[in-house]
Amino acid sequence: MRNTFINTLCSLADAHDDVFLLCGDLGYSVLEPFATAFPDRFLNVGVSEQNMTQVAAGLAREGYNVFTYSIGNFPTLRCMEQIRYDVCYHESSVKVVAVGAGYAYGPQGVSHHTTEDIAMLRAIPNMTVCAPADAIEARAAAEFMVKHRGPGYVRINKSGEPAVHAAETALTLTPGEFIQVRAGRGAAVLVTGAMLGNVVNEVRDGGLDHAVYSVPFIGNYSHSALTSLAQSFNTLITVEEHQLNGGFGGSIVEALSDLYSAGGIGRMPKVRRIAIPNRFIGVSGSQEYLRARAQLTLKALDQQ
Repeated sequence: MRNTFINTLCSLADAHDDVFLLCGDLGYSVLEPFATAFPDRFLNVGVSEQNMTQVAAGLAREGYNVFTYSIGNFPTLRCMEQIRYDVCYHESSVKVVAVGAGYAYGPQGVSHHTTEDIAMLRAIPNMTVCAPADAIEARAAAEFMVKHRGPGYVRINKSGEPAVHAAETALTLTPGEFIQVRAGRGAAVLVTGAMLGNVVNEVRDGGLDHAVYSVPFIGNYSHSALTSLAQSFNTLITVEEHQLNGGFGGSIVEALSDLYSAGGIGRMPKVRRIAIPNRFIGVSGSQEYLRARAQLTLKALDQQ
């Protein structure tokens, strides 16, 4: 996913001379194509993520569409003040790219477990939060962010996530929309990020008659799309590789509640949320091992 995003950004930078890429002294074997092709629009600022965000804000003020790139928590949690004041308050065209969503860097421990970022970033005004599910969505996310003016956050997995969309799919991402990847009459399973492939496999292998939707953009959901889901299904299941508090599932509950209160829907569907428990899992291990420890599976619903 990360290679696809950067390679797409590199291709797009050829036609968009405002694209500028900053990194925090990492991305070796990933960022070289961009750095080689556009040496005047690439800068390694070193292990200084807060400064990187401020440099990005300054470049954006000069007309650039700036992408900052680092591992999970480092361009997000470490830089929240800079993102809030220097980027979002001024509606600067800075796109924060965090590679290693959730437990992608699981062996490095809690310092590298990116499990609260959605809650933090989606709470800031003017921020557009995007969590693509596979390489096809990562490519579409890069295409969207290159055209988008204003702050953005892209939460991508490290590598090895299952492909959900066919390789030849020409996908265009639209904020607020839900992408159906599997039809069904049971519950509607809404998934954001790289958990999508796991969920599709679990539904298929378990013989479940659930519809599955990918939700790459978190928040500001289309009222018509949300209404259609609420009217078509009695139960919605949200799945995310993020802490339960403040995450994707919470955003769906909030949106449905507001829609119901405004009279947009006549009843509230049941919403069941699958997410990381609101506690630190203080062990190291592979992404799949830590997902299992956090019970990020539809089977976990049987224990609720």
